[in-house]
Amino acid sequence: MTATFKLSRRRLLIGAGATLAAPALSGCSVFRRLGWGKSDPFSLGVAAGDPSPNGFVIWTRLAPDPLHRDPAAPGGMTGPSVPVAYEIAADEGFQHIVQQGTASAEADYAYSVHVEVVGLESNRPYWYRFHQGDALSRVGRAMTAPAIGARLDRLTFGFASCANYENGYFSAYRHMAEESPDLVIFLGDYIYEYAEKKYPTVRTHSDGVEANTLPLYRNRYAQYRLDPDLQLLHARAPALMTWDDHEVQNDYADQWSQTFDDPQEFLKRRAAAYRAYYEHMPVRPSLSRPDGPNMRLYSSYAFGDLAQISMLDGRQYRSREACYAKPDKGHGHLETRKSCPELLDAQRSMIGLQQEQWLFADFAASKSRWNIIGQDVFMAQQMERMPDGEAGFWTDDWNGYPASRKRLLQHMHDTRLSNPVVLTGDIHSFFANDLKLDFDKAKSPVVATEFVGTSISARPGPYDVFAKALKDNPHIKFFDNRQRGYVSVEVTPKAAHARYQAISDEKDPKATVLTLKAFAVENGKPGVQA
Repeated sequence: MTATFKLSRRRLLIGAGATLAAPALSGCSVFRRLGWGKSDPFSLGVAAGDPSPNGFVIWTRLAPDPLHRDPAAPGGMTGPSVPVAYEIAADEGFQHIVQQGTASAEADYAYSVHVEVVGLESNRPYWYRFHQGDALSRVGRAMTAPAIGARLDRLTFGFASCANYENGYFSAYRHMAEESPDLVIFLGDYIYEYAEKKYPTVRTHSDGVEANTLPLYRNRYAQYRLDPDLQLLHARAPALMTWDDHEVQNDYADQWSQTFDDPQEFLKRRAAAYRAYYEHMPVRPSLSRPDGPNMRLYSSYAFGDLAQISMLDGRQYRSREACYAKPDKGHGHLETRKSCPELLDAQRSMIGLQQEQWLFADFAASKSRWNIIGQDVFMAQQMERMPDGEAGFWTDDWNGYPASRKRLLQHMHDTRLSNPVVLTGDIHSFFANDLKLDFDKAKSPVVATEFVGTSISARPGPYDVFAKALKDNPHIKFFDNRQRGYVSVEVTPKAAHARYQAISDEKDPKATVLTLKAFAVENGKPGVQA
């Protein structure tokens, strides 16, 4: 974002969860200080998220023993909530502190801290840090968004998904951080819940078992948060977040488990997973504090007159997968529309009818040049031939919800939504796709563009199977799943440019990076251009 660097007078407005008083950190008699000795309570780093024109969220979690196995002492912490001081500065050296206060590291949420900071100047960087007792966190960098409707000439962001700790290192995160984007967008599978048994591992998941309880999910997030490359990325740029399936269980849909668990029992597991997600992410308590198995993530963010980013939740509200049946159809699988008529049921939705209505209203209110959708799973039609030659479709992505996809694309088309671009993760592959109003008609208009990022480290599916299907899917303009990495995007009034960044080897913590392919979408011309 084009930044302005005028310094404002010191502001004492602070967000939810913080006190209204902001005494000097060195002289607060009511501040309960703890002696940490050689342990680091800020071992999991810091993060910022949800930028607005006057602020953002800042996060940390007190965890002096981050992988502590006693469920009664998450991160090695016990006892009541702990006050944590924070500072916001206009410079990295903290010579110009513009805001300070105290917030609660909430015992009920594993001593995590979420501060909704407000009262800052729009469209500029700020730096933040936390204090507790004799401990000081690392410094993080955040950005405020431009004022609503303000002219903006450039927005840069990276997007990522599918970081499996056991499959490799997170050097892709390090390279993204080195680009210093305005924003980082996480599209799901931030963690993996299972413990690898089928393939060799590069690193071993926490506790050695699948995460399915609150203590196990907490330790899994803590393990990922200890990774230095992930910590660096969060410290460099604010984030927007959504999830996919592995934050809970592979291929789950709302209350339906791939292992056919009783729905009420599965919702208890989902509640534990969502709570651990909240405890480790820079999300707004006022929007996203979990309520049992429910937690709202979907929201939209405006960046001046240039871009609106709508983040979707494609798991919590979706209809049950089509032809969900024992013994082996609890997860994504190929079905034909003849063998599985449920695929075409118009009432089924990928994101739930309430979220659909919210999204359409969000589009109607947008005055941005570019309308960007961040979401979890493959949206373009991807047809694969079954052994008998019939057209098969994967049930776990938008191909399993074609009526829901058609409603979305029809709405974009009918309302002439300005420059829709979809960002996608999940499939461990780079794709660049034209999104057509009717994929089965060669001359159907292109409505939007889909950029699909490969995994940070998770293994891909079989290359030959995907490559063989390309001839039946001419709207897919590029595919490669042999590389791990991320996508860097630059948006200007004239075009959106995407660079597909591939790392040399996910098993090498010092892996290098190169641009595998670059694409553009021109203003007013939907569709992929190399």
